[in-house]
Amino acid sequence: MGESGNLEASVDRLLNEEKQMRLAENVAGTRKAATEILQLCFEAKDWTLLNEQILNLSKKRGQLKQAVQSMVQQAMQYIDQTPDIETKIELIKTLNNVSAGKIYVEIERARLTRKLAKIKEEQGQIAEAADLMQEVAVETFGAMAKTEKIAFILEQVRLCLDRQDYVRAQILSRKINPRVFDADTKKDKKKPKEGENIVEEAPADIPTLLELKRIYYELMIRYYSHNNEYLEICRSYKAIYDIPSVKETPEKWIPVLRKICWFLVLAPHDPMQSSLLNATLEDKNLSEIPDFKMLLKQVVTMEVIQWTALWNKYKDEFEKEKSLVGGSLGDKAGEDLKLRIIEHNILVVSKYYSRITLKRLAELLCLSIEEAEKHLSEMVVSKALIAKIDRPSGIVCFQVAKDSNEILNSWAVNLEKLLDLVEKSCHQIHKETMVHKAVLRS
Repeated sequence: MGESGNLEASVDRLLNEEKQMRLAENVAGTRKAATEILQLCFEAKDWTLLNEQILNLSKKRGQLKQAVQSMVQQAMQYIDQTPDIETKIELIKTLNNVSAGKIYVEIERARLTRKLAKIKEEQGQIAEAADLMQEVAVETFGAMAKTEKIAFILEQVRLCLDRQDYVRAQILSRKINPRVFDADTKKDKKKPKEGENIVEEAPADIPTLLELKRIYYELMIRYYSHNNEYLEICRSYKAIYDIPSVKETPEKWIPVLRKICWFLVLAPHDPMQSSLLNATLEDKNLSEIPDFKMLLKQVVTMEVIQWTALWNKYKDEFEKEKSLVGGSLGDKAGEDLKLRIIEHNILVVSKYYSRITLKRLAELLCLSIEEAEKHLSEMVVSKALIAKIDRPSGIVCFQVAKDSNEILNSWAVNLEKLLDLVEKSCHQIHKETMVHKAVLRS
């Protein structure tokens, strides 16, 4: 009872002091009195009184912003020293109530929300944790450090992916411009001009920009894997591969480069895929994994690939991916790999043949006539190539039908080229004749 009475007496004395300082608009005195009240409650381990005093002091008439800010910052240091989880949650909620709607403690509010969301997640309440995090729009906070903003948004994306809310995860991920990871962190920071917000330093537990880049692309891989967007997954792995810390050690870059090769082969044929494929083939590190270099060369070379031989050779490597970085290539990866090889073979046939029978096409593709026709039709619909099937006669035509204007134009061009050649030939003959006559005269 004695200790309790002493605490109440000390708090009352400090409250009177705080009131005098507040009414006199003495910032330093008000801040000191308010923080001392909280310190007394903390030292007495009276958490209920601590919460009451935080709310009480923040609601005082004409309370100074600096005093509220100091109180919130000081009380945040007590969160990790609470005796149990209920007390911790109660203190965080109290501080959240105090900082709600106050722009001068928005960063503290964001950090409190993150702590509360982490507790909810540990309790298995992922949906609640995700909802809590989405309430805070850190991209509008001018005084928050860039790395802390990115880390906060990435946490929002991760929780959305954990609750399988892929639409919201995509919306949140677009708040981060990938170019921000390529910024030179060694450059001297500009001093803020008068009137600008002073950017706070990021807390020690916030990862570096390059570490955040790796986390960002790992989350994007999770998102793209949901829809089997192989080319985007490949580009994400390529970005991870280009991080200096990954490129320095073979143990880190070899599994990533393997994934790049697999997803390049799995991606549908288009200009971007072709460009990435050729760029990867020029990588000197690819010689460390010769089997994958051979795989990419087979895909680039315009020759028919035998599916059974390819699968027998790479089946073990395909299964091995499950135990490496990033895990399995996906549920449909095996089927999609076969589909890409069939599409490659159809493109090869279209380069070498202008007309071919369906029967011969099916033989080259090692498929039945119905399957060959189905895959060919799908490629035509997706505009991967131009072809026409004459089903009664069973002939596929890969030539583009030209209209009369195009035919006439091609004839005119050919005639022009022919006349140019004739003119050059006549000129050369005339030149040789003149030289020969000059020699005879001399």
